[in-house]
Amino acid sequence: MSKRDYYDVLGVSKNAPADEIKKAYRKIAIKFHPDKNPDDKSAEDKFKEAAEAYDVLGNAEKKQRYDRFGHSGMGGAASGGFGGNMNMEDIFDQFGDIFGSAFGGGGGGGFGGFGGGRQRQRVRKGTNLRIKVKLTMEEIANGVEKKIKLNKLVNVAGAKFSACSTCGGSGSVSRVTNTILGQMQTTSTCPSCEGSGQLLSGRPSGSDHNGQKREEKVESIQIPAGVEEGMQISLRGKGNEGPMNGVPGDLIVLVEEVHHDNFQRDGMNIHYDLYMNFADAALGTAMEIPTLEGKAKIKIAPGTQAGKILRLKGKGLPSVNAYGRGDLLINVNIWTPKTLTTEEKEILEKLKTFDNFQPSNTHNEKSFFSRMREYFS
Repeated sequence: MSKRDYYDVLGVSKNAPADEIKKAYRKIAIKFHPDKNPDDKSAEDKFKEAAEAYDVLGNAEKKQRYDRFGHSGMGGAASGGFGGNMNMEDIFDQFGDIFGSAFGGGGGGGFGGFGGGRQRQRVRKGTNLRIKVKLTMEEIANGVEKKIKLNKLVNVAGAKFSACSTCGGSGSVSRVTNTILGQMQTTSTCPSCEGSGQLLSGRPSGSDHNGQKREEKVESIQIPAGVEEGMQISLRGKGNEGPMNGVPGDLIVLVEEVHHDNFQRDGMNIHYDLYMNFADAALGTAMEIPTLEGKAKIKIAPGTQAGKILRLKGKGLPSVNAYGRGDLLINVNIWTPKTLTTEEKEILEKLKTFDNFQPSNTHNEKSFFSRMREYFS
């Protein structure tokens, strides 16, 4: 099933300011919050969908990328996206401050038995990894699967954990202070276990204080067709593994385009410089040119002028949002020899005397040879 437009999900316009987007998300999050809709799968899906939309529209950089590329530009769209993979813990950790006060505080929102202002253990998330992937224009045209090597943190087998002695395994610590209004209790994340409620008690050889070590892993990633230089693709769960068997981080892939020998890119269109001699341009001919799919034959009409642009429709690059395909634009250039034999010079001198090779006074044109020299100088 195709994803709904994020602006439609939150019910805001594309020009809506950040505070309006946040307000719209909070309204939907409270309406479909799991505490208000227990055992309601439809409400849970809407709750996640709204979180996915706000994750993008509430972030200036992601919003700009979404406005330009749509769902495909977010990378995770191909694999279920933010809302499809993110669990409730992730949503409450990231956005709980927006609607937590409506459910007794605590930031937890109350899902899964953590409501009523009670603190919950925090699932620790692995850090993100960032890589650059170089792509040829042919790979961009068709999309490509890339196998890449990553040096990532993984959880070591045999690591043992025990309840944190500081917080007793709750993941939070409470502090009572005396004020003029009486005693006040505040609760915060445990500094020793960072909210997980666990500490490493059995450390395998070669692992760090979290029971992790770096290993080289090969990951297969799918690059959609039509991506552009500088575009970032976020692959959820492909980053470093989460400490204490937590949630893995993401892999951020930065697209880098490799220079092409024949073509220059202009959005979805590509340009090709065709060089031909004067005789073929004057008489007309058929020529073979390269395309991203192979070779193609084109007809050159008699009298074709230097600077003319020929168009092969649909032979460019696809839109990353599958909104069609660009064209191959052929820029015609007349090749002028730098050196001439005596015979060639004599022929050209004779051509200069013919009326057809003189400028047209009605169009105030320069002579043919003057224009050619100026064009290629």
